[in-house]
Order: sequence, then structure tokens, then C-alpha cells
Amino acid sequence: MENAASDKVFAGSIPELYDEYLVPLIFEPYAADLAHRLAAMNIARVLELAAGTGVATRAIAAALPSSVTIVATDLNQPMLDHAMRLGTRRPVDWQQADALDLPFADKTFDAVVCQFGAMFFPDKRKAFAEARRVLAPGGTLIFSVWDRIEDNEFADAVTSALAEVFPDDPPRFLARTPHGYFDVEDIRRDLADGGFDHTPHITTIAARSRAARSDIPATAYCHGTPLRNEIEARSPGHLAQATAVATAGITKRFGEGPVDGKIQAHVVTVRA
Repeated sequence: MENAASDKVFAGSIPELYDEYLVPLIFEPYAADLAHRLAAMNIARVLELAAGTGVATRAIAAALPSSVTIVATDLNQPMLDHAMRLGTRRPVDWQQADALDLPFADKTFDAVVCQFGAMFFPDKRKAFAEARRVLAPGGTLIFSVWDRIEDNEFADAVTSALAEVFPDDPPRFLARTPHGYFDVEDIRRDLADGGFDHTPHITTIAARSRAARSDIPATAYCHGTPLRNEIEARSPGHLAQATAVATAGITKRFGEGPVDGKIQAHVVTVRA
């Protein structure tokens, strides 16, 4: 199931579970970092790509002056609908848009940002070229991508546990897509091919992912991501069983009670 079409399907209950479980588990510290970086810049218009359920959008809206226009986009309407229901502290222009074909004029934005979305772009060079096109001269692209799965311990534990359940066809969504775009040389090359002439600045940031119980990260990944689609395709009606196995895998690695695992990501900044 390499390059599975289901990797981009965030539908049904996934948006709500994604926001309830994954956002506090792994996304919030990087959203705060992204907002801090933007707040230090002199900008008037910001475009967010792959906004998802809006965790970075909310942090950006809270950090930037009300005079800064924020346009938040996502290809997946159910995720965007959930983000709009949650709302922000001040007005944000929400719009469905494909990062590979942005519906904006050239040189419109001072900054383009994307938190953990670039891994899902089927043609990353084209997406970077579109970001370059809509950036004003001297504008900045900032995006984050997860490092390899071995440096993101809960995701690695879940993937390893499920491989024991489905040894002939292990679900590889987490390794293939969220943690599949970690090579910094690939990132540099794709940015250059997308038209960015300046050398990107890439910072690797480690953080901690904590939960009160081991079933919380297991549920986050098995129910709140497209990994759920892979599990249900292999064994309809056995999502709860697979989640229990993932829970046991996390417990085995991190112990009973509160669990604490490493997460790690690259934050990339490059000027147009």
C-alpha cells in the first residue's frame, strides 16, 4: 500500500479526534514556536498552508497584531470546517485551497507558513514554487516537518506494535508520510527546484510528548490520523483491537501510568 491514497483522507470523526488527542500531544509546542518566529517579523499579510484543525492558526492569531491579515487554507474541507468551528481570537480568512495550485495573485503575501503539511504534498517542488510565486520580494517561507520516525517515539512504538498484528502487510502511514520527509538535503533540493535561491535555515527541535495514560497516544494515532484508514482496510471492525495492541506497545516501552516520549522536527526558514 505504498503511497496509499488514504494518506490524505481526514474525514468522518478523524478531525475531531485529531484535535482532541494529537494537538496537545505533539503539535502545540511547534505551533507556539512558529507563531513566535512570525511575531518577530515585520509583516502585513500571512498565508497558512495545510492549516488542518487550526492549531498553528490559533497561535498565530494570538501572537500577531490585529493589523496583520491572516489567510488560513487547507485542501481538506472537513479539517477546515473543524478549525472554523473552534475559531480564533480575531478574524481569520478561512479558505479551501490546494497548495499546488494557490488561488492567489503573485507577490501577495509577506510570509507563507505551513506546520506539518509539506509531507503530504504530492509534488513538493511544485508546492514550494507556488509558495515562492505568492510571496512578495524578500518574503519568507517557514514550514515544519517531522524528523524520522525513530526520533518520534510514540509514533514509532505504534508502528512497531501494529507490524506485529499485520506482519504480511504492516500499516506504514506514519513512517511513510508524516515521518517520510525528514532528509534535509532533499528539502534543500526541493526548495531550490521550487525557485528559492537563498540558502534555507534549518533548525532541528526536540520536545517531549506527554500523556496521562498509554492509551491516549495509541488512540491519537490509531483513531485521529489516516492510519485508521489503513487499519480498517486490513481488518474491518477491528480498530479497537488494533488500538489495544498499540496501547500495549507503548506501555511496554514507556511503562505504566503517565508516559513521556521524545518528538523531533525540522523547522525550515527561507527567503524569497
